[in-house]
Amino acid sequence: MVWIIMTFLLINAGIFIFSYLRTKDIDLKTSDGYFLGGRSLTALYIGSSLLLTNLSTEQMVGLNGQSYSGTMSAMAWEVTAPLALIMLAFVFLPRYLSSGVTTIPDFLEKRYDQRTRQIVSILLLLGYATSFLPTVLYSGALVLDQVFNISSALGINTLVTVFLISLVIGAASCCYIFFGGLKAAASADAIYGVGLILGGLFIFVLGIMAIGDGSLLSGYTELTSVHKEKLNAITADNSAEVPWPTIFTGLLVNNLFYWAVNQSIVQRALGAKNLAEGQKGALLAGVFKTIGVFYLVLPGVIAYHLYGGHIQNADTVYPRLIVDLLPTALIGVFAAILFGAILSSFNGSLNSTITLFTLDLYKPLFKPEAKEEELVKTGRIFVVILAAVSIIIAPFILFAPSGLYNYLQEMFGFFNVPVLAAVVVGFFSKKVPALAVKWAIFAHIVLYTISKIYFGHIHFLYILAVLFPFSVLLMLFIGRLKPRPSEFKLEKNAKVDLQPWKHAKLASVLVICLMACIYLLFSPWGLAK
Repeated sequence: MVWIIMTFLLINAGIFIFSYLRTKDIDLKTSDGYFLGGRSLTALYIGSSLLLTNLSTEQMVGLNGQSYSGTMSAMAWEVTAPLALIMLAFVFLPRYLSSGVTTIPDFLEKRYDQRTRQIVSILLLLGYATSFLPTVLYSGALVLDQVFNISSALGINTLVTVFLISLVIGAASCCYIFFGGLKAAASADAIYGVGLILGGLFIFVLGIMAIGDGSLLSGYTELTSVHKEKLNAITADNSAEVPWPTIFTGLLVNNLFYWAVNQSIVQRALGAKNLAEGQKGALLAGVFKTIGVFYLVLPGVIAYHLYGGHIQNADTVYPRLIVDLLPTALIGVFAAILFGAILSSFNGSLNSTITLFTLDLYKPLFKPEAKEEELVKTGRIFVVILAAVSIIIAPFILFAPSGLYNYLQEMFGFFNVPVLAAVVVGFFSKKVPALAVKWAIFAHIVLYTISKIYFGHIHFLYILAVLFPFSVLLMLFIGRLKPRPSEFKLEKNAKVDLQPWKHAKLASVLVICLMACIYLLFSPWGLAK
């Protein structure tokens, strides 16, 4: 255990020092430098940071838990993400960078009005502060507790354990954000990203060998011949984790919001040194997402072979695989990498949340004349406050209902559709007024709430598939009734080179082919036949 703890601490300390040194060439006294890494991020940083900001313990634990208790249909959350990332690269990012915006609400203000920007910022802040940030801390605390057996060693209950571990994670995250801003977090992501993929794939290989009693071939044979129904990712059953008809409907809507409009994700791409690097980074993240199935979903099926269906809490499956399969000398190393995944998601969301507060609410509402240094100082103060609130809330998620991963996705469904609709309509219309966005947000929240009360038996992705076109049509209808006095024209204020990557289209085709191959593999025409 001493070796595990030492390797864990040394690896994380080393990566923090490296990340801090990487910020020496960035002016952290400016909002661009602090919040967007000085608009200097390259493809590798963007791609790995997009992956790590998205990837954390609620996915590694939750998705493997879903495949353990269900089938491979849960892989849709990962494997279909490239569709949204391709649209980010070709549709959303060029428009964001050409306008020089710092946040998505910043774009909404340019397109509609300041009140729209503030409403959306408040919705995003509430979503992150009360749901996502505490959940990252909570799920991460559970994993680290199982790896290091902290609750037993200290003789404390789970509630106190989650609080203490959340405090450590929150403090470490504040160090990254407080001292290094986005560039420090993105530099750490690049290292953690490689380690997480390699470590996750290593557990996948060890799991197959464990099924075959040390033989990789025997393990593969058993995995693909016994319980083959669990290898099927294509099912229309409403009780499935992700019914396949939603892939190009509700799930696409959900993914488009997450990868192309969600501030904590898009902020990575907004920090690109030019459009070409941003596109390469987005498509690189798409490749990462397709292969993620092998370490985020398939280990859950492997666990079913190893432990049977007797584990009541499916969320304990992945931490158990780590402890049971990894050599003792490597547990601390992978725990450090896992800690990095937790830290990255918390960093990304925390950084984007303070950006929203500082640039979208604090400056325009409270201190329009605030200087750059004051904005950075305010952001640092808000980091501490927001982290403290998240740490306090995190332990109480222990009393939340089961199925936390889907629960979080459903909670974001309360506001993701109208925000996505506002951005899309803002891109392609010139007459739709700000009033249309406000009505769309109000109507969506009311209708989505009604759907949860009266149509809870219908998968929420089907609901989103209906409500997104409804929001778009409602905005266009209001635009016809009460159009803007003058047509909107987005002013060009590019701060980076907008020359696209010359191989972007070819790379996109290759990514889509890779995605199709993964689905064919885990289908009735592949391993599940």
